[in-house]
Amino acid sequence: MSKVGAMMDVGKRSLQNSQTALQTVSHNIANKSTEGYSRQRVELQSMEPIGVGNIRIGMGAKAGSVSRTNNPWLEKQIQKEKTSLGFQNGRADSLARVEQVFNEQQNKGLNQYMTQFFNAFRELSNNPESLASRTMVKEAAQQMADDFKRVNAQLRDVQDDIDGQVKNLTEQVNQASKEIASLNEKILQVESQGSHANDERDRRDLLIKKLGEKVDITWAEGKDGQVSITAGNTAILVSGSSATELLSQKTAVRDRAEILYRASEYSSTFEITQQFKGGQLGGLLEVRDQIVENALKNVDEMAFTLANEVNSAHIEGHDRYGKPGVLFFDILENPNGASSKIGVNKTIFDDAGRIAAGNKPNAPGDNTIANMISGIQYRSTMEKGTATIDDFYNSNVGELGTITQRARSTQEAQKNIVDQMTTLRENVSGVSLDEETTNMIEMQKMYDASARIIRTADEMLETVLNLKRL
Repeated sequence: MSKVGAMMDVGKRSLQNSQTALQTVSHNIANKSTEGYSRQRVELQSMEPIGVGNIRIGMGAKAGSVSRTNNPWLEKQIQKEKTSLGFQNGRADSLARVEQVFNEQQNKGLNQYMTQFFNAFRELSNNPESLASRTMVKEAAQQMADDFKRVNAQLRDVQDDIDGQVKNLTEQVNQASKEIASLNEKILQVESQGSHANDERDRRDLLIKKLGEKVDITWAEGKDGQVSITAGNTAILVSGSSATELLSQKTAVRDRAEILYRASEYSSTFEITQQFKGGQLGGLLEVRDQIVENALKNVDEMAFTLANEVNSAHIEGHDRYGKPGVLFFDILENPNGASSKIGVNKTIFDDAGRIAAGNKPNAPGDNTIANMISGIQYRSTMEKGTATIDDFYNSNVGELGTITQRARSTQEAQKNIVDQMTTLRENVSGVSLDEETTNMIEMQKMYDASARIIRTADEMLETVLNLKRL
C-alpha cells in the first residue's frame, strides 16, 4: 500500500472514530434525565503498525467498543437498600392509616365514648329514679357500641386496602419479571456477537432495583450475562429468558389476599405469603397480618370484657319498674369479632326504664348497680386482672403510636441512605453536561483534524499524479 493511501486510510478511520464518539456524546446528553442510565464512552485502540524496512509505521486508531461507566457492586448495594426502603415505605404508610383510627386528638375516639358511658352511669347513681338519666345511659351505650363497630370497620378497611395493594404489587412484579426475562434474551444475543449491551443492561439493572423495592429478592448473574431472580425463599421469578408469575388471590383459610406460586404450568400452586419479609410487599403484610390483627384482637377483647362485666352487674339489679334486671348488651359468646357485634339489648333500647340502677326492687333511691357499673372503668378486668379498661386501651394506643413514630423515623433514615447512594452512583455513572460538552468540542476538533488529514493526503496524491502527467 502506498504511504499516501495509508495516510488517507488513517484519516478516514479517524474521521469515523470522531463520528462514533460524537454520536455517543449525543446519546449521553439525550439520556441525561433517563433513570438508571450509565454514561457511555468509546474505547479507542491503536491499529497494528506496518513494517517498512527497519521502520514500523502506525496505522492510526479504531473504535474497539462502546462501554458504560458502571460499578456493579454499588448497583447491588442500592438494590438492597431500596428493598429496605420499600419495606419501610409500605409499613409507615399503612401504619399512618391505622394510627388515624385511634386518633383521639382530632376526633372523639373510643376512649372518650367509654368514659362518657361510665359517666352516664355515675349521673344515674346521683338520680337513680330519673328516666332522663337512664335515657342518657342508653344513648351513651349506643354511641359507644357504634364506635366499637367503627374502629372494627376502619381496621378492616385498612386490611382491605392492603389486600388491593398486594394484588397491584403482584401484577407489577410479574410485569417487571417478564421484561427482565426479555432483556436477558436481548443481552445474550448482543453480547454473543462480541458487542456490549449497554442500554439493555442499564434497563435491566433499573428493573431489578425497582423489583427489589417491591419485594425481597435474591439474584445472581451467570457467565453468559443472564440473571436469575428468586422472590422470597423459593419463588423463581426469572431464569434466563423465561419468567414465572406470582398469583394473588383469597384463600379458603383466610379471607385475605395471599401470594401463591406455581413453578410451571402443570405444577400445583402453593402459598408463599409468609416468605416475604422485605420490600413494600413485606411491609404491607406485616401491618396487615400482625399489627392490624393485634389491634383488632385488643379491641375485641375490650368489647367482650366490657359487655360481660356490665351484663354481670346489670342482671343483679332491678329496673325503674321494680322488675329484675336484664342483659344490658347482647350476649357475646367469645371475644372473636366482639367489637363488630356489641350492641344494646333490644329490651333496653326500646325502653330506657328497663335500665337497672339499684339492687333492690321498688327502691327509688337505690344506686348500688349504677355505682357498680360505673366502677368497672377503674377495676382491673383486663390482662388477667392486671389492668383496667382505660389502662389497657391507653397502653395499646400508646404502643401503636410509638411503633408508627419509629416507623416514620426509620423510613426517613432509610430514604437518606438511598439518596446518598443514588448521589454516589450519579457521581460514578451519571451524565455531566459540562463533561459531555468538553468531549463534544474535543471530538469536533478531532473530526476537523481528520478531515484535514484526508484533504492533505488528497493534495499529495494529486501532486504525484501531476508528476506522472509531466
